[in-house]
Amino acid sequence: MSKLTDASYWNLETQDLLDQVDGRLDGLSAAEAGKRLKQAGPNVLKPHRRYTAFRSFAAQFTSPLVLILIFAAAVSVVAGEWTDALIVIIIVIASALLSFVQEYRANQAVEKLRAQITTKAVVLRDGKPQTIPAADIVPGDVVLLSAGSLIPADGIVLEARDFFVNQAVLTGETFPVEKKAGKVEEDAELPKRVNMVFMGTNVRSGTARILIVNTGADTEFGEIAERLTLRPPETEFEHGIRKFGSLLTRIMSFLVLAVLAINILLDRPAIDSLLFAIALAVGIAPELLPAIISINLSKGAQDMTKAGVIVRRLNAIENLGSMDMLCTDKTGTLTEGVVRLDGALDLEGSPSENVMRLAYLNAAFQTGIANPLDEAILTHTHTDTTGMDKLEEIPYDFHRKRLSVVVDSDPGTEIKPMLITKGALDNVLAVCTSVQTGEAVAPLDGEHRAEISKRFEGWSAQGYRVLGIAVKDVIRKTEYTADTDELDMAFAGFLLFFDPPKPGVINTLESLKQLGVQIKIITGDNRMVARHVAETVGLPVDGIITAGQIKDLNDEALWHIAERTTIFAEVDPNQKERIILALRKMGHVVGYMGDGINDAPALHSADVGISVDSAVDVAKEAADFVLLQHDLDVLLAGIKEGRRTFANTLKYVFTTTSANFGNMLSMAGASLFLPFLPLLAKQILLNNFLSDFPAMGIPSDNVDDELVEKPHRWNIRFIRNFMIIFGLVSSVFDYATFGLLLLVVHSTQPQFQTGWFVESLLTELVIALVVRTRRPFYKSRPGKALLLLTIAVSLATLAIPYFPFSRFLGFTPLPAWVMAALIALTGLYVVAAEIAKKFYYARAKW
Repeated sequence: MSKLTDASYWNLETQDLLDQVDGRLDGLSAAEAGKRLKQAGPNVLKPHRRYTAFRSFAAQFTSPLVLILIFAAAVSVVAGEWTDALIVIIIVIASALLSFVQEYRANQAVEKLRAQITTKAVVLRDGKPQTIPAADIVPGDVVLLSAGSLIPADGIVLEARDFFVNQAVLTGETFPVEKKAGKVEEDAELPKRVNMVFMGTNVRSGTARILIVNTGADTEFGEIAERLTLRPPETEFEHGIRKFGSLLTRIMSFLVLAVLAINILLDRPAIDSLLFAIALAVGIAPELLPAIISINLSKGAQDMTKAGVIVRRLNAIENLGSMDMLCTDKTGTLTEGVVRLDGALDLEGSPSENVMRLAYLNAAFQTGIANPLDEAILTHTHTDTTGMDKLEEIPYDFHRKRLSVVVDSDPGTEIKPMLITKGALDNVLAVCTSVQTGEAVAPLDGEHRAEISKRFEGWSAQGYRVLGIAVKDVIRKTEYTADTDELDMAFAGFLLFFDPPKPGVINTLESLKQLGVQIKIITGDNRMVARHVAETVGLPVDGIITAGQIKDLNDEALWHIAERTTIFAEVDPNQKERIILALRKMGHVVGYMGDGINDAPALHSADVGISVDSAVDVAKEAADFVLLQHDLDVLLAGIKEGRRTFANTLKYVFTTTSANFGNMLSMAGASLFLPFLPLLAKQILLNNFLSDFPAMGIPSDNVDDELVEKPHRWNIRFIRNFMIIFGLVSSVFDYATFGLLLLVVHSTQPQFQTGWFVESLLTELVIALVVRTRRPFYKSRPGKALLLLTIAVSLATLAIPYFPFSRFLGFTPLPAWVMAALIALTGLYVVAAEIAKKFYYARAKW
């Protein structure tokens, strides 16, 4: 079905609107919905482009370096150098195939992971509520919304109860907007269309039934999506990769241009010099880095899935490993998250059947946000509600922090309905003017308030979460609101809930501390309950700050106080976001773990947003990771996996910088005094191609424990210095090889090129085993794939000069003693690299 044709459908009567979309109040049939889905297409802004084998393979040839090589091969063909051109093309295709196979497998794995985290919606199909993927919603669907729901498409409100929507993403409005059924003016601007809801916004409170009118790119959000969709904030890891690429590009450009100019000045063949300079660029460029990163992230995501962590944004994996501060609520994280009702008590603190009955009716008749407190009440007791009518519900919201229901316990009689209110104690007391004392009612005076406060503080200090409950008789009418009816109520009593500490959480917190991750509690609960939980689980409390104190602080003051504070109590959603931003401003990589509607802003602001599978839609959508269990142990495993992924990515960077830079520097220098090119372009490319094979084993390599024990971040200065020192060590042995081949062996051009090809490739292969660990290489066991591939390519390197086809590559067989000398030089290089590594890590700081 196409976009609704009436340009002002918000001004139509309900029946006219239903006629236009060919819909019904009880929803579409499954068969009709299937037909419309084929016509309108999926309800997405831009169809997700699945990775196909052809697209993935073709992408390998879009790299500027590859395109330059193909251009150089074409120049060789024009110049009549058919053999060289063919060899270059074969090596380019082989390299592309190598990257393609690895990247395609990685992307296939990622596609499977994406299928586990689709957004759902509740619709009426065949007259019954059904949960379906949001992408399957079509015009004419009737969708049921409640607090925490993401609004899946544009729709008109058919009916609503205290329905507030956060639509800041479209209108910039700071506060949620109430939406109601009914027509609005034809010329109403988007913020004034209070009978409409829009794709991409979310429900803050209340419930509603809406009729979908436009989906996908036809929605208001879809029409401005290109302007709204900004590039996601650059992660710490992406920033590091970009700076590393910039560093290598500058070095590569200088070397290539200098070598090309000098060789032309020395009257070397122009075509050979061009190919040599381009091959030099390819040799130093980390062309496999994108593939290595893709494979690393994919493997990390798969391993994290096995550990119970679904990755929504792959590039955030390294951020999880770099995280040094985790902010979380206590419920379900530090505690079991299984709340039990320990008591329904009257003003005197004695068990009360009346308070229990009022609590049960409030919980049983409310239809808003499903929450563990109401579940605890309903599990604790049962009250027969047969014959009772629910007249109205005033849903919970984060401003009032109360929920009210109007219950007619005896319809058709003179007995008045009851308004029963339950919520945060202070907020319930704020609407009370009297207290129930047994059968009597007395004014709520200062003495009563002091008594209530004393009991509240005592129970809170014991770790109880205390709610208040109030009641009053009301007249029968058609509509009840918070402003007009939550007034002059009688305080009935207290509800005491307890959520015991999670078994083993003390050990988990200690493990996080050993990993360099500091825990901070950000909670809506009062400071006394939060302190009790923290002390119970062994979390040192360095400082506590409340919402009122945060409100009085400017941003600069909060930056410094936040770092020294362990518990942030009684906070609201905007304050959570301020706290996260303050910690980030002080240089921390901050993770935030939340599962509620009010957690979405903080999840967006954190370096690492973490939610759980049972969270509301808006929280899961804002998160980078979704935990299948609300458990810090699961997150602990994810942090370790993030650090292993980061460590393995750096191994390729260190190998590239230490070996490639040294070899290319030596090659550039040798080209200045040799009467011939030190290596032909095809030989450089073959060297580069063969050295890439072991690199494919890096993502599955073992990682030393010390690389997981602390959070690490990109340090370009460290990498640059590493490149210079290890590159110079490599060059020393390259020039030692030059001396052997020129002064001892008196090599011809083919012998020199063969000898140096063997030595440069062997050193590049073994250096990967040296720089992959900070320990002596023999004390750190490499992964099986990396070790076997290194051995296999090393043997192939020694055998290549003796193969029949070697002459096409410009190689010639070398005497056995020369090969032995080259192997000995490689052994000495390993010893020198180990000494340099020990020296470097003893003085350099990451």
